[in-house]
Amino acid sequence: MTATPFHGSDLEKIEQLYGIPKEKITGFGSNVNPLGLSPRLKEYLAARLDMLSSYPDREYTGLRRAIAAYTKADAAHVLCGNGSTELISACIRALSPERALLISPSYSEYERELRLVGCIPDYFALSEGNDFRPDTGLLIRHMKETPSFRMLILCNPNNPTSGALTVSELRKLLSFCQEAGIHVMVDETYAEFAPDVDAISAIPLTKEFSCLIVLRGISKFWAAPGLRLGYAVTSDEALRGDILSRKDPWTVSSLADLAGQFLFSDHIYIEETRALISSERQRIRQALEGLAVKTYPCFANFLLCRSLKKEVSAPVLFEAAIRRGMMIRDCSDFPGLDENFFRFCFLLPEQNDRLLSCLTELLG
Repeated sequence: MTATPFHGSDLEKIEQLYGIPKEKITGFGSNVNPLGLSPRLKEYLAARLDMLSSYPDREYTGLRRAIAAYTKADAAHVLCGNGSTELISACIRALSPERALLISPSYSEYERELRLVGCIPDYFALSEGNDFRPDTGLLIRHMKETPSFRMLILCNPNNPTSGALTVSELRKLLSFCQEAGIHVMVDETYAEFAPDVDAISAIPLTKEFSCLIVLRGISKFWAAPGLRLGYAVTSDEALRGDILSRKDPWTVSSLADLAGQFLFSDHIYIEETRALISSERQRIRQALEGLAVKTYPCFANFLLCRSLKKEVSAPVLFEAAIRRGMMIRDCSDFPGLDENFFRFCFLLPEQNDRLLSCLTELLG
């Protein structure tokens, strides 16, 4: 059994430990779009590689316009970065809150960046009884009881739970935070996989609430983690200026700049992705209904599950899957989750069928 759960990008470690070539491992833990790079994007970039001899536009004017058109945001409110990770770091460094509130369980990078600026975060624990969905009333009450909070960080849909807050719930939170002087960072890495993006995306709310900054990237939905392109949207002019003043120039490469100006208008790829994930999300959840497993509300391209068989823990499932060349995510290292929780993303139907066969064998 695995002593420490592996992350979706740990294929090299898996290769060394299990002797399985990483090329033969089907990664159900990475949460990346199984369609891979858009063929139209490949053709577009291949015909324009000479642009690598030129510096990108320092202001990223064309890229910000493309992002604004895609998200229906104001181009002046858009910031570009070397993946959303750079912007998470830049935002936290710019705000440098003494007290910040995180949802738990969630993505660990937020805590790391907060600690780097000397902030020891507080946590709002999600309840399994509420299917790991934040209760906005309880969350607001928690912030009222600790009036020194200056930042709230949300992942929406949340990783690893796949739950999401609706726009109306977000508006309720933001109304309180705006009045209380609390900045809210919403990470929408997985929002584009949601059944209805408009029902959960906070980007339209940036025009209404200056305390809000929304982050996205192209690693997951666009299957392009190697391009390192992310963006943020906020109407807070002072925050944008502070981030830009601290940020190194040209952190988005010419290739990523050009790719971004193309891919956000690739409507064929967008629709193909949403159709595939929607279909597989529904099919897989139905297939799991007869097994000894509990699933939770799913808005992203991955599903959080809890084994109901005492003898079949997440490490046991991980071992069984990896021996068959499939890597799922043992979630027992997330705060608030124990050894019975695991997560996997939706891939192509034939790949999903292989995993379903494995799960049926152990949890049937």
